[in-house]
Amino acid sequence: MDTRKQTIEKFYSAFSELDFATMQSCYHPEAVFNDPVFGLLDAAEAKAMWEMLCLRAKDFSLTYNNIRLLDEEYTTCNWVATYLFSKNGRRIINRVTAHMRFQDGLIIEHTDAFDFYRWCRQAMGLKGILFGWTGFMQKRIQIQAKVGLEKFMAQ
Repeated sequence: MDTRKQTIEKFYSAFSELDFATMQSCYHPEAVFNDPVFGLLDAAEAKAMWEMLCLRAKDFSLTYNNIRLLDEEYTTCNWVATYLFSKNGRRIINRVTAHMRFQDGLIIEHTDAFDFYRWCRQAMGLKGILFGWTGFMQKRIQIQAKVGLEKFMAQ
């Protein structure tokens, strides 16, 4: 099996078990992460984000599939996380496509793409329905997510 596929299997198997330490071990020291909620994170921030999310997870399940090796560096896969949103207990079903680039067998670039408006409607209810499609709402949520991550990292 290709080392990139092994790393992806290791990462998402660990994620399904909320094993953040194993997830963190899959990242290159120079890694960057990006998604619609947290925006762009460096390696330390990305590792802390996964730790925070795993520790706060409630009623969590994860499935992943469709791992595709696109070339010598790039891969994609799909994953679905189901959980209770920590701020208000709302049920979230988030369907994500991960885009990863590898270096030395580790993830050096990781972008998770998903429908932010769909996620926001689930997470925020009426506010998400009314404003979740706006750039203002996405920026506000990104700022809140980054502040929460910074507080977590400071502990």
